[in-house]
Amino acid sequence: MAIHCVLSTLMGEHRYSIQSVHEKTGLSRNTISNLYNDKATRIDYFTVEKLCTLFNCGIDDLFRITSESIDK
Repeated sequence: MAIHCVLSTLMGEHRYSIQSVHEKTGLSRNTISNLYNDKATRIDYFTVEKLCTLFNCGIDDLFRITSESIDK
């Protein structure tokens, strides 16, 4: 199983750029970029809280679990 971040989908629905998410949340552009491109290997609670607050969503709206192998 693998966990995937769907931040890019949420950002597209709200028409937010990486810069606008950075400005609205105070998160680093690098953190947002890694999550946007689904390349993050870890995430802290503070980051999840900021993104869920911005998008008015739950954790399950920010991440998806798939049956893919983690080794990929």
